Amino acid sequence: MKKEELRFGEIPGLLYTVQADRVFLFVHGKGGNKEEASLLAEIACEKGWDVVGIDLPGWGERTAEAERFVPWETAPELRAVYEELKQRYFAVALFANSIGAYFSLLSLGDKDPERALLVSPVTDMERLIRRMMGWAAVTPEQLEKEGEIPTAFGETLSWPYLCYVKEHPVTHWNVPTRILYAGRDELVERESIEDFVRRFGAELTVMEEGEHWFHTEEQLKVLRQWIREGLD
Repeated sequence: MKKEELRFGEIPGLLYTVQADRVFLFVHGKGGNKEEASLLAEIACEKGWDVVGIDLPGWGERTAEAERFVPWETAPELRAVYEELKQRYFAVALFANSIGAYFSLLSLGDKDPERALLVSPVTDMERLIRRMMGWAAVTPEQLEKEGEIPTAFGETLSWPYLCYVKEHPVTHWNVPTRILYAGRDELVERESIEDFVRRFGAELTVMEEGEHWFHTEEQLKVLRQWIREGLD
């Protein structure tokens, strides 16, 4: 396996390659970066896949672009990267984490990747935003009036963001999909995951003692095994 830097226009990326004719596009979540694709690459390259990770706005090499970490900016980027990969590879699959999964569902629904592996995915962004509004005791009327409201838990609630999410629901996802969900996920409700599974026929695996961010030794062991099973 070789590691190479590459760019998609102004978007920095990393390629982990075994000169395969198929590739996984790795999309990180909040606080992530393209280098996180290395865990997937350790397994996928042995199975005959290349892996490409990119930095989304605000993270990795793009910390100066934090204001662009919104779906109307990330969705066109992901579509462009996917289209370029389609020119280079016979098959393109998706691996995405958390909000990166939401951005991917939003942008690639009509592209029909070969398969999708989603970890702790945000599958219903409107539901999550309204849940955060409840945590912050913010009403829709207040948010519409203020436009943006910072919260004590570090997120800024945004009326334009909520409106965009409502106007752009995920309605099409005809992709063989496996989901790894943590039973102790405090961000994404299990009901929203189960609803997505029912709607789109995804395969769900739950690590009951896991957390939204899979990071402990035991959680990473489960994650690696789940990835291997998804590549067989």
